Amino acid sequence: MHAQSTRARIRPHDPTNDDVPVSVSAARLGRLQFHASGKFRVLQLADIQDGPVIAKDTVRLIAAALDASRPDLVIFTGDQIAGYDSAYSKTYRKRRWDTGWDGMVEAGRSVGTLVGGALQSITAAPELPQAKRDEARARALAHTRDLVRRGAAQMLQPLIDRGVPFAVTYGIHDFQCGLSNAELDAIYREFPGCINPESTAASPTTPRTQPGCGMPDQPIYACEPGTFALPVRNMEGTANALGLVLVDSGDYAREGGYGRPSDAALAFLAQVPTLVGARSLVFQHTPLPQFYRLLREVPSTTAYAIQGYRAFDQHCYVLDESKTLPGSYLGEGVSCPDRDSGEFDVLRTSGGYVGLFAGQDHRNGFVGTVDGLLLGATPTSGFQAYGPAPARRAARLIEFDIRHPYEPRTQLLEFGELVGKPSGNKAYTFALSHVPTSAGDAVNLLRKPGVLATAAGVAAGVVAALNAMRPRRR
Repeated sequence: MHAQSTRARIRPHDPTNDDVPVSVSAARLGRLQFHASGKFRVLQLADIQDGPVIAKDTVRLIAAALDASRPDLVIFTGDQIAGYDSAYSKTYRKRRWDTGWDGMVEAGRSVGTLVGGALQSITAAPELPQAKRDEARARALAHTRDLVRRGAAQMLQPLIDRGVPFAVTYGIHDFQCGLSNAELDAIYREFPGCINPESTAASPTTPRTQPGCGMPDQPIYACEPGTFALPVRNMEGTANALGLVLVDSGDYAREGGYGRPSDAALAFLAQVPTLVGARSLVFQHTPLPQFYRLLREVPSTTAYAIQGYRAFDQHCYVLDESKTLPGSYLGEGVSCPDRDSGEFDVLRTSGGYVGLFAGQDHRNGFVGTVDGLLLGATPTSGFQAYGPAPARRAARLIEFDIRHPYEPRTQLLEFGELVGKPSGNKAYTFALSHVPTSAGDAVNLLRKPGVLATAAGVAAGVVAALNAMRPRRR
């Protein structure tokens, strides 16, 4: 049987029609809650990774995905900001442990290289008094805050226009602009719908609310910036039926490679099942080493084989189709930390988790189950970073059903299906290294139930170029 067409039938958002809210939770219920249909929807946006001017097609994708999926909540899973963008050069930090002056010195080196010896003095250690240095640093940080605020406004405008609440965690590039996660949290909270809680003096076991998020009755368990839990109530609003947990998965390790969640975050994950009283789905930026268990090791000469990353780079892999959902694809090695932080074991042994969805790897879009936990990789939603062809850039829709809330369905909402042709050809494109052999039983969550029963996967039938390319910006 051939796969049926799964082109989304999008109903454009009509801001004058208040009878059809995009987010039922925000508009009618005042908290995250399964609504009368028995459904609850989350839209994940990964790796927008842009500077102060967000790509037009990124905004178009966000808007179209919102209109197509009508989510209760949007979750940004890190690397919203390309902290290495030249606009942030005066406050840039390559690593979190770099000093605040490093960005300005590095900017001087770059200028000196361009214009020659006349400006070489900039590359030397500054001789300014400490007070002057502090003033210059403060001015540079204020400018960076304004630039981040400008980019956030463009990225979030489709959500604000539709009244959709959102939550944010952080990746490996956000901090590189020079701002801490707490400072970034504060900027996001300036926008309507942000559910990120104040967490500077957080007691993880005490629920709080976030004024201005549009959901006055929504409890939040806060650990630290980018790490918090959101209970979701059942249809009657009488008990928690589900939890959504955002985790700051860290950025870089001093010994090389990627970092890990803090000890506080791991301890918080162990507490969440008791706090929420229901099983939870985790969202974070960096995937776990256990994602490799959804791959199959093959000889390097195997068609579409991809080399592993760092600790796994002595081996080549393809997707294991017996473990992953139809329509899954692999475009690069899984960029996980070199060392296992124990996070997977916390999730597995507690019995309080459904699974974990991550971003980080812009060319990966797969979902599978390992030891009873659902693991998902979501490709980039942005158009100013490397990734698959523009048509394949996507948001991920995750739909929960109150009849079986711990068995969510998921689907990638791709630009080509939702929007059509990109407005430009500036996106860095690379080949995919895995071609699904069958559409299988992948679902289309955008269709009505009667059609859904016979619809095949929107993400199936990936057409890949023969020579997969591996370079990427890290």
